[in-house]
Amino acid sequence: MLDNRLSKIAELVSGNGIAVDVGTDHAFLAAELVNSGKCARVIASDVREGPLDSARRTVEKYGISDKVQLILSDGLENVPMDGISDVVIAGMGGETIADIIGGCNCNDSDNIRWILQPMTKPEHLRKKLYEYMLHITEEYIVGEGDKLYVIMVAEYDPDFRYLTEFDALYGFFGNEDELGKKYRLRESERLAKIADNLKNAGKIEESIHFAALAYKMKNGVDSVKISDIYDYLDSLYPFAAQEKWDNSGLLVENQSGEADTVVLSLDIDNRVVDEAACKWADLIISHHPVIFDPLRRIERRSPVYGLIECDIAAICAHTNLDIAAGGTNGVILKKLREKFAINAEPEPFEELGGGNSLGWIVTLDEKIIPEYFALILKEIFGCEYVRFSRTCLKRISRIAFCSGSGGSMLGLAVEKGCDALVTGDVKHDVWIEANNRHLALFDCGHFHTENLVLPELRRVLEERFPQLDVEIAERSKDPCQYV
Repeated sequence: MLDNRLSKIAELVSGNGIAVDVGTDHAFLAAELVNSGKCARVIASDVREGPLDSARRTVEKYGISDKVQLILSDGLENVPMDGISDVVIAGMGGETIADIIGGCNCNDSDNIRWILQPMTKPEHLRKKLYEYMLHITEEYIVGEGDKLYVIMVAEYDPDFRYLTEFDALYGFFGNEDELGKKYRLRESERLAKIADNLKNAGKIEESIHFAALAYKMKNGVDSVKISDIYDYLDSLYPFAAQEKWDNSGLLVENQSGEADTVVLSLDIDNRVVDEAACKWADLIISHHPVIFDPLRRIERRSPVYGLIECDIAAICAHTNLDIAAGGTNGVILKKLREKFAINAEPEPFEELGGGNSLGWIVTLDEKIIPEYFALILKEIFGCEYVRFSRTCLKRISRIAFCSGSGGSMLGLAVEKGCDALVTGDVKHDVWIEANNRHLALFDCGHFHTENLVLPELRRVLEERFPQLDVEIAERSKDPCQYV
C-alpha cells in the first residue's frame, strides 16, 4: 500500500504511544501503522477538508475508524498532545515543517520522536531543529525512481548545539549510506552550478563561497593547522605592519593546534564564544583583539576564560587588516566602486610606508549632494542610520574614508583638498570643526565600517582552504540598539 518513502517513515515510528500524521492526505500511513499492529491509535490531521474526506474513506475501507482520529488542524494547533509518542510531518517544505514544530505548545515535547520528510529546504529544517534543542538521531535517503527523499528523526537533547551553514547542508547520513552519498554528490553539483552562475554574474565573493560548499559536500570537512592559517593571513595582511600599540596575532592557542571549523567575528565577546562552542568551532578569527591591555588575571566572565575553557583558539587581525591593500579599507573602496563611477586611481589617505595606507581618497566622476551620498553609505554599510554634518550644502566628489574611528583625521582630509570624510565614532568637537570648514563629514558607525570585512576574510580563507568550514558569526552584530 505504501511507496518507499512512506514505508521508511512507517518503519521509523516507535509505536510506543499515539502517533500523529500531520498533513495526512489519504491516511495511508495511518492505516498502515494500525493494520501492522505498530500503533493502537493514530491521529491524522490536515489543514483542509478535502484531504480529510479522502482520509475518512481510507479508514472506513479498512474498518479502523475507531482507531484513527481525523482532525482538521493547521499543523498541530488542534491536535491533543497527551500520550503522543511520535509525530510524522511529511511531504511539506522544510520551512513549513520547522514552523509547525516551532508553534507546538506540547507540555511533554521532550519525549516526542519527530519523523520528518521535507520536500524542499532540508538545510533550513536541520538548522531550526537544533535551535529548538532537537538533535537529529537518524537520517536516511530513500529513492523513488530518480527522486531522492530526505527522511530525518529528531529527538530532544539538552546538550545545546548550533549547526553551521555547511552542517545544515551536509546532513547526518551514515558513512555507508550509498543513497546518502548520491544525494550529497547531487547537492555538490547543484552548489557548483550556483557558484558558476554567480561567477558569470561578477559576484566573485559569493561564487567562491558556494564553490567551497560544493567542495565540502563532495569531500567533507578536513582539518588545517592553525599555523598554516596564520601564515596565510600573514601573507595577505602582514602582522608585522600593525601599529606599535596594537596586539594582533595568534592570541589564544588550542590544544590540537588544528581547526576544521572557523568562526569569523568583528569582536570576540562572550556571546560569540558561546556561538563558536555550540558550532564546535576550533578557531575564532576576529578584527578587534580579544587581549588588548595586559591581563593581570583572567576572570570567569572574560571571553579569554571562555576560549580556554572551550579549547578555542583566537587569531586577531586589527590594524594590519585595516592598512593592507585588500583589507578593511580595501573592501570599502571596492563597495564604493560598485556604486559610483570612479575612473581616477585612488590615493592613499594617510601613507604609512611599505605600500600601506590608512584609508583612501577617491574622486567621483560626477559630484553628488551629501544627502544622496549618505543614503548610499547606509546601503553599503548596512547601518540603521548615517550622521552627516549639517552645514555642508555643496556637492561633493573628492572623498576620503577610513574605517573604524577616524574623526581625528579631519584635518588631514582638509589638507588633502577633500570635500568629504567617511568614518565612524565622530566626537562632538569634530562635528563642530567640520561644520566650520563646510566639509561633509559622514559617521557610519565604528561597527558598520569594519564588519563588512568579514565576507572578504571568508572569501580568502575558502579560496585557499576549501576544506575548512568557515562561518561568519550570527552574533557579530552592532553592540548598540537604536530607537
